[in-house]
Amino acid sequence: MIKVEVAFALPHEQKIISLQVAEDCSAYEAVIQSRIAEIFPQIDPENDPMGIFGKGIADPKSHILKPDQRVEVYRPLIADPKEVRARRAAKAKTEREA
Repeated sequence: MIKVEVAFALPHEQKIISLQVAEDCSAYEAVIQSRIAEIFPQIDPENDPMGIFGKGIADPKSHILKPDQRVEVYRPLIADPKEVRARRAAKAKTEREA
């Protein structure tokens, strides 16, 4: 058995669950075993992107965890960060010219 964590965050709430899993446990299996989707029903382990310490993993069902890793379940973006930066820059330019 190894110790891992499963994390999920909303803008004003976050939860990190520590658990013991088998040495051959995948990131997906750890999310299921943590039962974090019972706390946050918006989590869809079948489709939500996941990562390990901020680095996305392509296939959570085949990514085998190492001791002390933290699986993060990511929320969908509500706005494209590039688009938000471009709008902010355009607004600042308009304000400078005024």
